[in-house]
Amino acid sequence: MSLTGFHFTADSAASRTLERGFAWLRFEPALEAEYRETRARNAGPRIRLTLLFAVCTMLGFVALDHRLFGIPWRLPDDLLRFGIELPLLLLGIWLVGAPRYQRFYLPVLQVAAPLFSVAAAITAAWAPDPAFVALGTARLVLITFFVYFMLGMPFFAALRSNTLMVAAFAITTWWLEIPAVLATYNVFILLCANVFAGYGSYALEHAMRLAFLERKLLAEVASHDGLTGLLNRAAFDAQVSRVWDQAVREQQSVAVVMLDIDHFKSFNDRYGHQAGDRALREVAAAVARTARRPLDLVARFGGEELIAILPGADRIHAETVARAWVEAVFELNIPHAGSATAERVTISVGAAAVDATRETSYEAAVRLADRALYLSKDYGRNRYVMLDRLLPVHDLAQPLRVA
Repeated sequence: MSLTGFHFTADSAASRTLERGFAWLRFEPALEAEYRETRARNAGPRIRLTLLFAVCTMLGFVALDHRLFGIPWRLPDDLLRFGIELPLLLLGIWLVGAPRYQRFYLPVLQVAAPLFSVAAAITAAWAPDPAFVALGTARLVLITFFVYFMLGMPFFAALRSNTLMVAAFAITTWWLEIPAVLATYNVFILLCANVFAGYGSYALEHAMRLAFLERKLLAEVASHDGLTGLLNRAAFDAQVSRVWDQAVREQQSVAVVMLDIDHFKSFNDRYGHQAGDRALREVAAAVARTARRPLDLVARFGGEELIAILPGADRIHAETVARAWVEAVFELNIPHAGSATAERVTISVGAAAVDATRETSYEAAVRLADRALYLSKDYGRNRYVMLDRLLPVHDLAQPLRVA
């Protein structure tokens, strides 16, 4: 399915990001938070298993060092292994538990991973014999790939951790006076491992972020009207119950605002359906610009009718939005010679504000806004009518004057 031809009236963070790219592997804050939450949702069990393998691997290398090569138990390498590396791995296993993962794991990992890497680098360089340094380097290559791919770290955080590891290894070999040729060779191996693994890690995260954006954009395509870019009726109905229930829990007022384009059939008859589609898109874009709060829902309700649900909006805010809709469409100045109201495209708007309760349904609020819409048509169109529970009819006699 091609997404390039789809029209979004409202700004889409996913489409904006896809258009401009994300070379630094970072989205705008809200989208970044959603991406990380999506990744974290099912990552815990996989990372816990990875950390358990890491514990077994570390203990395996300890056994090989002491049993196979006969290296005696000594400081500082065994202290680093059992005093820093092993506790950090066990801490990570505990943090990936469901209640703690999203809140604590990644922030702690920003500190724990570099600390683990530096400890591992010092342990690898602190060999009883220079000949064993190459064996330590082999372990560091494994850790390099482990940090880049297995811990769920963002690329740049993993890059920082592995850069510190290479630096710690180079400094330790210099401080211990490891032969320059041997030290240079092993540092070069680590640098190559970082280039190869780092490139793969960057490409993998870029691909994962791209897949996230494409899935999000596909979801937006499925839930939005293809002509106006607003929510389609099915998606709107699916979201309204959630918004209404939240308003009931928080004891909020909710406003419903509906519009109908005046004499739209005659516009299509006179100018053609393509012109009608363009006019409807322009009207939808003007409407969407006035209802941009995070929980506001704006949708194509059917034909040339649009609707908005404004949670937490009182009568004053609903009236402000309704007035802004009428003014914004009037100021589009789309010619409409066949209109009996004005020589340009205009709209009629009905608005209702109700207190969300379990006794008051969303459908009742829509019926009230629909009644207000028909009253605005009866009173001459190119205006709004506001209805609520306390003031049954507001501003019926006076049309909204626009320049």
